[in-house]
Amino acid sequence: MRTILIIGAGKSTASLVKYLLDKSNTEKLQIRLADKNKSAALKLIDGHPNGDALEFDVFDANQRANEIQRADIVVSMLPARFHVEVAKDCLRFEKNMVTASYVSDEMQALHEAVEAKGLLFLNEMGVDPGIDHMSAMQVIDRIKSKGGKMILFESFTGGLVAPESDDNLWQYKFTWNPRNVVTAGQGGAAKFIQERKFKYIPYNRLFRRTEFLEVDGYGRFEAYANRNSLKYQNIYGLQNIQTLYRGTIRRVGFSKAWQIFVALGMTDDSYVIEDSEAMSYRDFINSFLPYSPSDSVELKLRHQLKIDQDDILWDKLMELNLFNAQKKVGLKNATPAQILQKILMDSWSLNQADKDMIVMYHKFGYELSGKKHQIDATMVCIGENQTYTAMAKTVGLPVAIATLMVLNNEIKLKGVKIPIQKSIYKPILKELDNFGITFYEKDVNYLGYNSLNT
Repeated sequence: MRTILIIGAGKSTASLVKYLLDKSNTEKLQIRLADKNKSAALKLIDGHPNGDALEFDVFDANQRANEIQRADIVVSMLPARFHVEVAKDCLRFEKNMVTASYVSDEMQALHEAVEAKGLLFLNEMGVDPGIDHMSAMQVIDRIKSKGGKMILFESFTGGLVAPESDDNLWQYKFTWNPRNVVTAGQGGAAKFIQERKFKYIPYNRLFRRTEFLEVDGYGRFEAYANRNSLKYQNIYGLQNIQTLYRGTIRRVGFSKAWQIFVALGMTDDSYVIEDSEAMSYRDFINSFLPYSPSDSVELKLRHQLKIDQDDILWDKLMELNLFNAQKKVGLKNATPAQILQKILMDSWSLNQADKDMIVMYHKFGYELSGKKHQIDATMVCIGENQTYTAMAKTVGLPVAIATLMVLNNEIKLKGVKIPIQKSIYKPILKELDNFGITFYEKDVNYLGYNSLNT
């Protein structure tokens, strides 16, 4: 039996574990699922004879070294900041490694040493990053192979609630890390290229500069810009691209409403609110508004942000129970972002019967034989339940498929890599198709690109 060590039994791990356990007899695999919460690991192993669950402390150097030493390959599903400690042990004991996270500077610094030992540390194997890379490169490479010249590339991804579970005015629920949603877009201006011009959107305007998308069968969406689209010029070989833009998908109207929180300062994560533990939700909202001896909190907020009482924006705020004077924040020394997250989780947490949805949308504009063309490629994945969510499927399955390929020596690359080579993306996308993770392409007339604000 060959041992696969998976570190981390979080929400994205379920489909990863199931895929490998389902193949464990034919592929002779023993799956060791390690997590600080052993019960979470036991639940995913579900009594399978080729699976073991163990309580694991990633900060215990001896335990970490012992487990990595006995494995044939290591999969880290930990939060991204913890990967490098696992990676250093994998390098030390000469084990290949797979993660779903972005390549950090610390991980990239290991490249030469990993390559010198003939190892592969394959990163960015989830959905975004991961499936976005593979599905984009498949079309880009095909266009280039026909002699086409890429002139536009846009890519959008969103973790959303499935239509059958869409039951609030925001048309949104948390399907992934709520903190990442609350703090999205912070830390610098969004950067992209439009018609050969560098464009920048500062955080305070990010949610008011959106693009609209139409997905057949699922209706209309909007997207706001990701922080840095420019790095994909080199990654995807798009050095001469005229337009390059990546964004996050939401339902139409979400961003305009979210801008209220940004404008008030409620998404700020840089300072602590005094006496936050004893605050009510109403107190929290009031702390961002001017003092008035007579006006209510509701009236002050409407006046400050010029929201009419019959505006749908007001209904969205009321739906969140923001003005509740009895409900306590209950978080000590909390930042505004942490308090806002707590409030939103009351309304936006998935119910047991809810299903999530991943939507991915690529636009490829290119020139061939003197004519301009555009291909739109879309993928929609609906979750099965609260364990095998769309997020778990689209993150976990690519990791699982890649892990087995590396273990079987079907990927020959060495060093710290991401999945942009045909030898990786072609078989993985083909296998994902068997699980309903399928891209549908549509040729459209290319009429130039003017959908973003100039």
